[in-house]
Amino acid sequence: MAQLLADPTHLPKWLRGMVLHEPLSGIHGELGTTSRVVMQSGKRRFECIETITRREPADLHGIPKGTVVHFDREIVGAGMWSVARDRLTEVNPETTLWECDSEYRFSGPLMRLMGLLMPSAFRKQQQQHMQDFTAFAEQGKDVREGNK
Repeated sequence: MAQLLADPTHLPKWLRGMVLHEPLSGIHGELGTTSRVVMQSGKRRFECIETITRREPADLHGIPKGTVVHFDREIVGAGMWSVARDRLTEVNPETTLWECDSEYRFSGPLMRLMGLLMPSAFRKQQQQHMQDFTAFAEQGKDVREGNK
């Protein structure tokens, strides 16, 4: 599962609204890589810079059983800063436990107001991304093929 999560060719298949994810420096998904990310939700377009701040182990192939895979990202956009800390652990050959902690900070009056009035929107979006990834990884469902 960690290999799928880190593979850039699969991102549009499970990350709803992704328009662009292009490395500005480094190699996609590797520690220290900085990427430009453009997302679209309805008529709203959001652009940010993502930096991979942790990826352990570095090689996602042949991960020993019981190893916790860490994949952390810092995301900076207009009026916001966010960090996502993902941990993946193989429970058995067909099941992976995926835990994600996200933190958001806002600057500017509009983004601060959104953060205060709509905190559940950020949790719902993260939950949707995780559900979409699970449907893609387990059943091959592609979010671009309609609402699933």
